[in-house]
Amino acid sequence: MTRMEKLLQTAGLTEQEGILIHKPSNMFYLSGYTGEGLIAAGCGFQAIITDFRYTEQAERQAPGFEVLMVEKGVSHAALAGRLFAKHGVRTVRYEDDEVTVRSFAAMEKAIPGVEWRSLGNAPETIRRIKDQHELDCIEEACNISCKAFDQLLGFIKPGMTEKQLQIKLDFLMLENGGDSLAFNTIVASGVNGSLPHAIPSDKKVAEGEMITFDFGAKKGGYCADMTRTISLGKPSAEMKKIYDTVLLAQQTCEDMLAPGKVCRDIDSEARRIIDGAGYAGRFGHGLGHSVGIDIHEEPRLSQMCEDVLEVNQTITVEPGIYVPGLGGVRIENTCAITENGGRTLVHAQKALLIL
Repeated sequence: MTRMEKLLQTAGLTEQEGILIHKPSNMFYLSGYTGEGLIAAGCGFQAIITDFRYTEQAERQAPGFEVLMVEKGVSHAALAGRLFAKHGVRTVRYEDDEVTVRSFAAMEKAIPGVEWRSLGNAPETIRRIKDQHELDCIEEACNISCKAFDQLLGFIKPGMTEKQLQIKLDFLMLENGGDSLAFNTIVASGVNGSLPHAIPSDKKVAEGEMITFDFGAKKGGYCADMTRTISLGKPSAEMKKIYDTVLLAQQTCEDMLAPGKVCRDIDSEARRIIDGAGYAGRFGHGLGHSVGIDIHEEPRLSQMCEDVLEVNQTITVEPGIYVPGLGGVRIENTCAITENGGRTLVHAQKALLIL
């Protein structure tokens, strides 16, 4: 069964229903196509609708799809409408969390006489469980990221800026085989470490400071996500305590990963450890999230998520402590859920590195 066939089955599509896919990540998952445009599909037909710039690319990347090219005065939606009319489609399901109000109004005008319904995140639902190829790509992306980080360690010196370290790490991920970056690399040193999503700045790293690196390569269309915090020289006693607390929370929760575990319960254990060490309120984000084509996917390890972990899902475990005016620590691994528990895909050292 192809991924498109699985989607149509999961969504329970009838012969008189069609779907429109606008999200680039869902287009890639369903067809392998990485260009612009949209997918129109239904029972017995599937097509990529794009413009002249991408038609040949679509034909190469998605040989099982018909490729339709827009022309002057004929929009993507109008071509989809013609295809739906040809196949007797009366109801169109679309990604209502992706299409803007303006775009939806244009679709209604271009495809008159049909009922519009939400697709309800059906593609994302089937994307939760990774096949072996997807897991291999994510693991390779993690290996590239780890190798780049190991090489970066010999480059870090007092007086370098956060931006210089970011640029070097990004270059190393690409040099070691990454196709691109999974997201914008975070480098946060000293007091900037209290910012969970700090933007690398011209601040110079200094002796005695901790530096947090949150980064990941992308390989074969799939993301890696890892975070390491290192110390440039001997850290203060307080920062060492923070590091040890985060490490305990990270390892404890990573060891809890297994099929059948409730996401919220794992997140709660991290908070129990961190709050118990005297840092209540200093861990304000979720413990983790799935990783795949997108850097943030479902399910999530958070207080709001009652989902149960399943075999061949991926999940990050990334507790942190952030103290304004002092600094912060985060440690993160991307893991895969196996029949026997969790398997980390990130093998860089987690014990505190003091350079």
